[in-house]
Amino acid sequence: MIDLIDRIYGASADEVVSSVRALVDTGALSAGESLPPIRDLAGRLGLNRNTVAAAYAQLAAAGVVQSRRRGGTVVLGVPVLDGEGRTPVGLVDLSSGNPDPSLLPDLTGALAGGYTPRLYGGASVDADLARWAREHLAPDVDREHRVVLAHGAVDAVERLLAAHLTRGDHVAVEDPCFLSSIGTLRLGGYRGAPVPVDDEGMSVAGLRDALTSGARAVVCTPRAHNPTGVSLTPRRAAALRDVLAEHPDVLVVEDDHFSAVSTRPYLRITPRGAPRWALVRSVSKFLGPDLRVAFVLADATTAARLETRLSSSTTWVSHVLQRVVAHVLADPGTDVLLDRARATYARRSERLAAALTERGIPVPGRGDGLNLWVPLPVQGSARRVVDDLADRGWAVRAGDDFTLGTGHAPAIRVTTSTPDARQAVALATDLAAIVRHHDTSGAGS
Repeated sequence: MIDLIDRIYGASADEVVSSVRALVDTGALSAGESLPPIRDLAGRLGLNRNTVAAAYAQLAAAGVVQSRRRGGTVVLGVPVLDGEGRTPVGLVDLSSGNPDPSLLPDLTGALAGGYTPRLYGGASVDADLARWAREHLAPDVDREHRVVLAHGAVDAVERLLAAHLTRGDHVAVEDPCFLSSIGTLRLGGYRGAPVPVDDEGMSVAGLRDALTSGARAVVCTPRAHNPTGVSLTPRRAAALRDVLAEHPDVLVVEDDHFSAVSTRPYLRITPRGAPRWALVRSVSKFLGPDLRVAFVLADATTAARLETRLSSSTTWVSHVLQRVVAHVLADPGTDVLLDRARATYARRSERLAAALTERGIPVPGRGDGLNLWVPLPVQGSARRVVDDLADRGWAVRAGDDFTLGTGHAPAIRVTTSTPDARQAVALATDLAAIVRHHDTSGAGS
């Protein structure tokens, strides 16, 4: 341990982080090894304990280490990332974040019109998809841009960040945050700059603080934010644009994942004169998670950087997938199905929110999307509530899974895409009983 302490250096949190990362990257620190205790390292370096604690927190946020309380701070190996869709056995699954399969189009005949094999060097984007993007997506951008296709929204955001940033750069993201965004930050070695979310979306003060602290990119979900269901208001979107206009060097990424079935309008946070920006719209939430296609509308330079990674000679999006998506989007029946899905998802979310509110668990705001964020009137972690719900047959997710910062009130995320009226009442009744038990027994403290 003395030898390890002697090899870590730095006069600031950032320098300590860089020192530890260098030891990990060169193999001098291996998975499973422990970092020195904060008190010991701070004493040797002549730093405040809070400075070393902040460095360890940055390393943990980047997925380099993990705090194990009495087990100390341990170096991780290949990052183990959390994700959606892990179906629990024997429980009513309200944890997966999945759409309702009955509200997705039938893809059986999607290639009935034939398929012409594509070879290296051809056009990267299917002509019909490019035409659809010009007609249906370009009006929302209303500025010069180019269209690139990626393998879904997560792939698009990951490539956008990689095209502009380097390891250690700060990225402003909503907090709580989309699970895959947390994974992207850790895999890329970026540092998350958490921006609080309220009923109007990403907070103005939080974004300003993140940018002032050096964030080089911001990733924002303008509507149907996962996990909270929050959408930007016109007032909030305008205020965020004003803040971003003061930082023209920052990459602005808008992940509009729920676009086709959202009940809310799309409101841009990208300032008119922003030189680096991208709007990402995937199809997985309304055409099916297996269709790994996302439209990326971006400024010419950002699009060019993406195209070097998704060129027609290496890693373009499969034209088989593109033809399926083009066929489904052109089918008049798809618009009818999307209208039904939009209304159904909204009704199910509002029904569960109403059932919870009636039983003393108010859900603030009116959510959109496939999930509902439920604050809990209990002390301590939400995980005990999650466990108690599992004992009663329900699978939900603890809000802790989605947070980057500290000080969050207990909450759970409930996927609302599938529960019927009976299940909504039953879940609300069970949750209210669990909350009362925690309140009277002190079990959550």
